[in-house]
Amino acid sequence: MPLPSRVTDLTSFDLLLSVAELGSIGRAAKAHGISQPAASARLRQLERQVGVPLLERATRGARLTTAGELVAGWALPVVERAADLEAGIAALRADRHTHLRIAASLTVAEYLLPRWLIALRAADPDTVTALSSGNSHEVAAQVLAGDVDLGFVEGPELPPGLRASDVATDELVLVVAPGHRWASRRRRPRAAELAGTPLVSREPGSGTRQAWEWALRACGETELAAPLLEVSSTTAIKAAAIGGIGPAVLSAHAVVPELDAGTLVRVPVPDLDLRRRLRAVWPSGQTLRGPAADLLAIALRSRTEG
Repeated sequence: MPLPSRVTDLTSFDLLLSVAELGSIGRAAKAHGISQPAASARLRQLERQVGVPLLERATRGARLTTAGELVAGWALPVVERAADLEAGIAALRADRHTHLRIAASLTVAEYLLPRWLIALRAADPDTVTALSSGNSHEVAAQVLAGDVDLGFVEGPELPPGLRASDVATDELVLVVAPGHRWASRRRRPRAAELAGTPLVSREPGSGTRQAWEWALRACGETELAAPLLEVSSTTAIKAAAIGGIGPAVLSAHAVVPELDAGTLVRVPVPDLDLRRRLRAVWPSGQTLRGPAADLLAIALRSRTEG
């Protein structure tokens, strides 16, 4: 409901209340941080809006008329509620700035975010962080819906409506069990063979799966074999590959322990570019503030230091 035209300017009513309290337009002006001529002009405009004189002016001060006393009495609870509203909004904004909601793809969530969050905790110890993980498609959807303040994705493409900033680089690796035929150093599969080989794979929407398929299509391979097995967990993919179910493609970050232990073997793929960008994303037209901006700065600094 639109406010009545005579009560839209609460600042002038607040100024009238200050005159009643302090007994002078000059003292009221000082309390409001404005000049006396500006205060006088505001009060005259208020009298024109109300339609009756509200003040009796004298050389030694000013006092409210009978009508002014009535208007001041009616205005007081309205001004007080306006002050309550302002305080509530300020508290809400402060509370929002101490909470950070993040969504991240599995690679970022497991291998990069922990150290970024440790640094954020040191910089903003009062910030409460909520983290959800999923595939890149799910993360982008949460950011666009406003369910999180900041997202991290690993897919090669982004939906409209998102801004992005590169925060890290990653490389995909093809891994097999030690007994697999590709584990031999003499056996190097080419792109055509890889395109026709069913893999243990992440689900549709996974950034890892998208990046692998993009790399094959960049080599002219448009007919790709359906996955041998689809799972949504990096741990499950590694277990399946170690068990000999089939080859898998994973982030280099994810397979360091298995490669060191010899339970998985990295298969070089010389004709595929398997490097990819890991990106922070947030809604287009929105400026990151508070902990979200701090976390992005930490991630960018980590990239530079790395």
